[in-house]
Amino acid sequence: MTEPSPDTRPQGPLAGLRLIEIAGKGPAPFCAMMFADMGAEVLRIDRKVPEGRRYDHYADPLLRGRRSVALDLKHPDGAETVRRLAGSADAMIEGFRPGVAERLGIGPEDCMAGNPRLVYGRVTGWGREGPLRDAAGHDLNYIALSGALHAIGQADAPPPAPLALIGDFGGGGMYLAFGLLAAIFEARQSGRGQVVDTAMTDGAASLLAFTYGLRAGGWWRDEREANMLDGGAHFYGCYQTGDDKYISIGAIEPEFHAELLRLLDIDPAEMPKRMDRSGWSQWKARLAEVFRQKTRDEWCALLEGTDACFAPVLTMGEAPDHPQNRARGTFVDIDGVTQPAPAPRFGRGPGTTTAARRAHDAGLARLGIRRRQDQ
Repeated sequence: MTEPSPDTRPQGPLAGLRLIEIAGKGPAPFCAMMFADMGAEVLRIDRKVPEGRRYDHYADPLLRGRRSVALDLKHPDGAETVRRLAGSADAMIEGFRPGVAERLGIGPEDCMAGNPRLVYGRVTGWGREGPLRDAAGHDLNYIALSGALHAIGQADAPPPAPLALIGDFGGGGMYLAFGLLAAIFEARQSGRGQVVDTAMTDGAASLLAFTYGLRAGGWWRDEREANMLDGGAHFYGCYQTGDDKYISIGAIEPEFHAELLRLLDIDPAEMPKRMDRSGWSQWKARLAEVFRQKTRDEWCALLEGTDACFAPVLTMGEAPDHPQNRARGTFVDIDGVTQPAPAPRFGRGPGTTTAARRAHDAGLARLGIRRRQDQ
């Protein structure tokens, strides 16, 4: 038998794992993307396209790196095909509302009957228990229930609708991926699979562990813009520049705060104490005045790369061209669509040396990815 070439052999720390993904939106495909990025073989079960309609997924980064097959899951043959495929898989991913997979005949009992080692991963918004289990919702609703949304935004305005990062992708997709890996690890020791029940409300609450700890210790108030990390403090926030762009400052620690003031030529003796909450508004007004005196690029020239804890606020159009992101290869092109590269990196894999870069490019090629031409 001929050995596969290094460029075609499955690569990545999860090479050898096989997953079945039932097509969905948000957290489920994000989780599947993470597995595919790390070398797992993922087969996506897409919905059969109705006659006269066309689904165009080529530009969606969440769908990269895996094969797909279209099935009619409402037809007995479609459900039987899913159960058969699950028989040789390590894990399965679905994001239906509670009870839908069971009605289709592809629930945990159906799929695990032919594969007792199967790990069955499910992700919902509210979870599979409780009075809201059957209600519709989206990221904004799930993070509202966790306490996260109330803490975001300006003091004199309603909480904003942030990007769907906390609930869908952080609290949902990433927690599902972690749960699947934990259950697969356990199944290889016990010989028994299990259901991984991921709720975006649970995940969003878990992401708040540090903040709930600050609150318990008296360091966090249930008011927006009244705390160190919510825009209340002058040393942790964003400021407008002279060209109507923005920069970010995160000089929390005393030594970083001192370095910021040195570079801005501000005498701390003329201002309130750093941790005096009553003086934060005075500090913010002073820094706002200073940062309006130069353009964003001029502040980059002065502050970027220092211990002032500084970065420009970039648009998604600008971010891929920043020198730090180019040096790291943080973004790649797939079919002309610029998108984040697989993350994280591993010691025996992606890197910055020539040899490691070749290995990295081979892995990206397996996913159908080409590196950005300016890297």
